[in-house]
Order: sequence, then structure tokens, then C-alpha cells
Amino acid sequence: MSQSNSGMIINPLAGKKPPEDKLTNVARLITAYYSNTPDASIPEQRVAFGTSGHRGSSFKRSFNEAHVLAMSQALCEYRQLKGITGPLFIGIDTHALSEPAFVSALEVLAANGVDVMMAANGEYTPTPAISHAILCYNAKLSKDSNSGLADGIVITPSHNPPDNGGFKYNPTNGGPADTDVTSWIEQQANRFLEDGLKGVKRMSYQKALKASTTHKHDFLNTYVNDLGSVIDMDLIRNAGVRMGVDPLGGAGVHYWPAIAERYKLDLTVVSQTVDTTFRFMSMDWDGKIRMDPSSPYAMQGLIDLKDRFDIAFACDTDHDRHGIVTPSAGLMPPNHYLAVAINYLFQNRPEWSASTAIGKTLVSSQMIDRVADKLGRKLIEVPVGFKWFAAGLVDGSLGFGGEESAGASFLRRNGKVWSTDKDGLIPALLSAEMIAKEGKDPAQIYQDLTKKLGTPCENRIQASATPEQKAKLSKLSPEQVRSTELAGETIRAVMTKAPGNDAAIGGLKVVTDNGWFAARPSGTEDIYKIYAESFSGDAHLQRLLDEAQVLVNDALDG
Repeated sequence: MSQSNSGMIINPLAGKKPPEDKLTNVARLITAYYSNTPDASIPEQRVAFGTSGHRGSSFKRSFNEAHVLAMSQALCEYRQLKGITGPLFIGIDTHALSEPAFVSALEVLAANGVDVMMAANGEYTPTPAISHAILCYNAKLSKDSNSGLADGIVITPSHNPPDNGGFKYNPTNGGPADTDVTSWIEQQANRFLEDGLKGVKRMSYQKALKASTTHKHDFLNTYVNDLGSVIDMDLIRNAGVRMGVDPLGGAGVHYWPAIAERYKLDLTVVSQTVDTTFRFMSMDWDGKIRMDPSSPYAMQGLIDLKDRFDIAFACDTDHDRHGIVTPSAGLMPPNHYLAVAINYLFQNRPEWSASTAIGKTLVSSQMIDRVADKLGRKLIEVPVGFKWFAAGLVDGSLGFGGEESAGASFLRRNGKVWSTDKDGLIPALLSAEMIAKEGKDPAQIYQDLTKKLGTPCENRIQASATPEQKAKLSKLSPEQVRSTELAGETIRAVMTKAPGNDAAIGGLKVVTDNGWFAARPSGTEDIYKIYAESFSGDAHLQRLLDEAQVLVNDALDG
């Protein structure tokens, strides 16, 4: 084992192809989906919606048939409660549990008389294609109520390991459901689990497929044919930008060849393999298989090919996150690319309103703040979670929403909404548009930005915490931070609520002129994480982290 500069222990298999004994036994996984019944009295086996839906593994009884049946029925009852009567767009990614979960969901949706729009021929469907479909359908309606409006389900655990499954609800605004929605669905689903699924309506899969309420929808061509409204495809094609893409065996595997063909691009899909063991992936930092396009370990295969292309990119399994690989610098850190994308878009979208703002999560780089200031644009800083950007993207008040974990979406070229969930494909294609327009790759453009705005360095550490300490950290008040200085600088702000929307951040952020840190408890482990960034070099960054640790400890002990 080796230790990285972030303090994480790096597994010796990181960046290498997995040995056979690390691969998931898919037959056993699917058998466990049907045969392992969760115990609702055990917290880890209950339905629990995080920032991206409910996720778990059938091996651990945290994502099984019972969960999906219960969540699907709860969702049907939520739709009825809210008067949502339009079609429900549903899609799956390439995880092994996504196919059986789709079967379970459709059996319940059809039995409840919900009009379902599913992809033809079992086609996989990226998260952004679901969001795009919901928004395009609802744009044709002019209703004040939910009646007739569409919503959607994405069956995906995102970039999580191959033994995971996931279930995500996107309401009528097309974005991730807010906590008031997911809490209602979660509580109702757990009641069904507690009652042995009593009250869950269900019909056979064969009947569900033939039901009058089950319809086919061409997600792929609907999405691909509309891409020219958000990315300047003519500019990319005419410049002859040589692109390489690795779908990482994910839901966009057939979208990329269609994009290349539709827009006549010099776009090479380096792999079209779909394998539910994901044996083709390089292993992540901890020796697990994750389809994480922001990880240099998981992305090793594409990084090795960087000199073959002007730009290369990848997306995670449901294609809502992006990874950008440049010839000049390899894989770009997500924060670097977000800053570059924002800087480019707000100077090359003349139809966007002068009042259109920039959205970022509070643990994203302060470089974005400096770019916003340079552009003269308002910055809206929100808690972690893409749901906070949905309303602003819908009404056009936000031009761009981005998360430090390589998730982003932005408006069409005419300033209208494109998607309200993360879209991995459009930031990837935007990197080619930048090269066509600027004659430089995004990493080179980032270096130009640092010469004008400063060079940030960032790090993240984690420390153990009891459940009581985690609860305490999530409920801190600014008054509990008694220091007036941090790493030799005056503290300018102490936040427990996001300045952009006054929503609780579930932790603490402290800001100075040239640095900041944020501390948040983990939602899944007995640890808390401290994020930090400095514009004054590595030594200042380390001082920030050290003092942040002390400051948080004082607050927890106080």
C-alpha cells in the first residue's frame, strides 16, 4: 500500500486491470436480488435516498426486488397525491442490477396504470436523456398544475461498483428530486417493506410489456438530434478536431457513434464493450472497480491514449459525469475544467441574458468565484447536490451549474433549458468546441487563467467521527467558531448555510481572502471530510488543513 498526498491509502492494484477474484459474480448478484429479502428493522436494509437516489447491493440486502417494488409503488402514490398524470420516462444504465430492477419497476407502474415511456429494444438510457425528454415533453404543455406533466425514473447507481444498483426519481422539472419528495417516497416505501409489500400493486412482466399504458420512446435520436442546439457542432466539424471517447461501458455506449454519424465528426469510440463485470476498467484508488471519469486511476486506459487525439473524454455509467483528457496535461481535475468551461461559455453564448448567473456547489473551487468576478457575472453558491440548480436552469436565471465531482449542465445556445440533471456528454463535447474556437486544449486555457487569476492548490482529508460528532458537525452554528484568523489570514465568512440560497450545508465552511475549508460529515461512514483550497501555495494549504482540523475539533468538543 502507498499513501497519496491526500492521506488516502492507495491500493497496489490502483490503475491496473482487475484480477479475476475481484470481479463480481453476476449470476449470484442477480439471484440475490430476487432471493435476499431485506429486513426493514435493520437501518442498512431500509430504503434510503441520498443526494442521488437509493443505492445499494443485493449481496448486502440494500438493493433487492423488494426495495424496487416498494419504491415504485410509493412513487405511484406520490404521483397520485400530487396530481401528476403525464407519462413517466424510464431508463436504465449498464449495471447488472439495472435490468431486473427495470422489470420490477415496470410490473408495478403498469399495474398502477401509469403511462410509461421506455426505450425500444432494451437500449440503455443516460440520465441526461431522461431529463431532456421530460423537459421537452413538458415544454409543449402550458398548465399551471401538475396535471398532464411528465416525470421520470433513472435506474442507476451512477459510477458505483458493479455489484450496486440504484433508483433515482426526477420530478416534473426534470432534475433530481428534492428532499421533501424523496423523504415522502422513502417513508412510504419503508412502510411497504415493514408490511411485507402489502398494498403493492403488481402484474407480470409480460402483461406489463403488452399493457396499453406501456409505450416505446426513441431517447437516443431525440437527444442526439437536438445536440446542435447546445453545442456548436459545425464549428467542431469544420475545425477537424480529433476526438476520442470511452463510454466506460456505460449507458451512452450507442449514443457516441450516433453523434459522430449525425454531425460527421472525427470522433473515435475507443471501446463499445458492455460487460456487467466491468473487467475492462482500471481499478480505482482503493482497489475497487468504479466507473469514475474524474479518477486518474479509473481513467488510466484513456490517459494512455491521450496523444492519439486533440481531446479525449469519458463519462460514468449513467453518463451524468464527465472526464476530460488533454494531450498537454492528461486528466484534468474537475474543478479546473469547470472553471474553463464557465469562462468559455459566458464569452461565447451571445444569446444568453446579461443577467444569467453561474451556479457552483460550496466545495467547488474558488477559481470559479474569480472567473465569475472577471466575467462580471453573479455567482450562486449552493449546498452539495445538483437538485439546487434545477429551478435556475429551467427559468434561464442560471447559465451553468457545476459540482466539484465532475457533474455539470448548461443552457442551450439560445439561453433556454437543455437539462436540469447532470449531463456528461455536453461538457465533453464542449471541450472540442473550445479547441475549435481557441486553438488550445482546455488544460492550456486553464494555465492561461491561472496567470491572470492565481493558481489554487486543493486537498481533502478525512477523520474518524462518532455518530454523535457527525450529528454535531451537521448542526454547527457560526458562533461556535471562535477564531478570527485562519492560516494567518482574517476570516471573512463562517457559513453553515449556502450564500446562494440560504439552505443548510450540513456542515461548516470558513473563508479567507486566499483560501477556504469546508467540513462535512460522511453520509455513509463514521468519518467527516475536510475540503481545503489555497491560492498561496502548498505550505499555506497544509496550514489551512491543520488549523481546520483543530478548529473543527474545538467546535465538536465545545
